[in-house]
Amino acid sequence: MSVASIGRPQSTEAAPHYFTYIDQVAGDDVVAILESQLKESLRFLSGISEEKSLYRYAPDKWSIRQLLNHVADTERAFAFRALWFARGFDSALPSYDQTIAASGAEADRVSWAAHIEEFRCVRLSTIPLFRNMPPDGWLKSGIASEKRFTVRALAYIIAGHVAHHMSVIRERYL
Repeated sequence: MSVASIGRPQSTEAAPHYFTYIDQVAGDDVVAILESQLKESLRFLSGISEEKSLYRYAPDKWSIRQLLNHVADTERAFAFRALWFARGFDSALPSYDQTIAASGAEADRVSWAAHIEEFRCVRLSTIPLFRNMPPDGWLKSGIASEKRFTVRALAYIIAGHVAHHMSVIRERYL
């Protein structure tokens, strides 16, 4: 089974909330999407200045730096979930609290250039995880945050999460 033939996640492969992200991903070749999204995202993010990266569109919202840090951290967490389930571990994984992760990162202390590089490195790690996924790994599943996910759904969630946040940056920050 090639990556292009794995198909799109079905409604039973993730909690309904996650289809907010899955539905933002067009096409069936999620690895190709992850690769092209990396190039497009790096080009877009590189156009944001160090100064602008500290901008918040409202006092209680994250800065652009914090948002990109959130994107990278979330990708790490969801890629780990995919690895865990694909390799056959059956222990449930705990919830991922984005508020705790964001406060622990102190992202505004890190340069914008470093955030972009970190996102690049995280994505360069995610791509081969899915590119080299054994055919039977895509439909393996497990529990995280008390919800069932398939590996296939997690790959689409990762891509859709980035698409969502790139849109948020365009619409609310720039």
